[in-house]
Amino acid sequence: MNKIKTIWQALGKLRDDKEDTTQVFTILSVLGERAGQQAYKRFMRHNNAQDMLNAPRDLMAHLCDSEWLQSLPVGSLGREYYDFTTREKISADGLAQASDEGTIGDRYKENEQQGRFSKRQRDAHDLWHVVTGYGRDELGEISLLAVTWRQLGNVGILLIIGLGVSEMRATLGLRRSWHVLAEGFRLGRRAKWLPEAQWEYLLTQPLSEVRAQLNITPPRTYRETLTAYPEILEAI
Repeated sequence: MNKIKTIWQALGKLRDDKEDTTQVFTILSVLGERAGQQAYKRFMRHNNAQDMLNAPRDLMAHLCDSEWLQSLPVGSLGREYYDFTTREKISADGLAQASDEGTIGDRYKENEQQGRFSKRQRDAHDLWHVVTGYGRDELGEISLLAVTWRQLGNVGILLIIGLGVSEMRATLGLRRSWHVLAEGFRLGRRAKWLPEAQWEYLLTQPLSEVRAQLNITPPRTYRETLTAYPEILEAI
């Protein structure tokens, strides 16, 4: 019953303030334990899993190194990530803070490696934005959640998507909202499994090549919808 109350309260707060990322992490932490364990076990079967989790310089360190990101070639994933986060006035460590505030309990205190894996996925969130082509507007966030659900299967994601669609259909209508969302589900299903991507290396590579390697095609319906409904972007 306490879990239901926690989720209900978090959904209410998120409805009132769509930028309150802390509530997203609360919902995902309450409902995502099983999905998180399954993802971790799958990740650990990857040949380079231990190297990625135990690297002396982790993904967060790379993403917070603005000088290094700026030095990367124009068009590379890392440079595009730097431009994206600068334009949106966000940072990887800001997302980490929201995660720390929203996560309920410390489920990884007995498994440090799984904790590192979980943090790695959190830190990669805005890389997923850049690689998929989804923006930080409300429709882009909901669509990226559709991708994420297909990749990770956390049922909490579906609750947040449902909340987002209930808000967006007033602007787009239910049919258009579903078309954009379905595109996100398809993108997530067709893409390679992103949690095992070696982001530290991919940051140095051209974004077009990274997308080809991960089997990602930027979402056309989403972009067309933003053009047809510019008020979505104006609401950011």
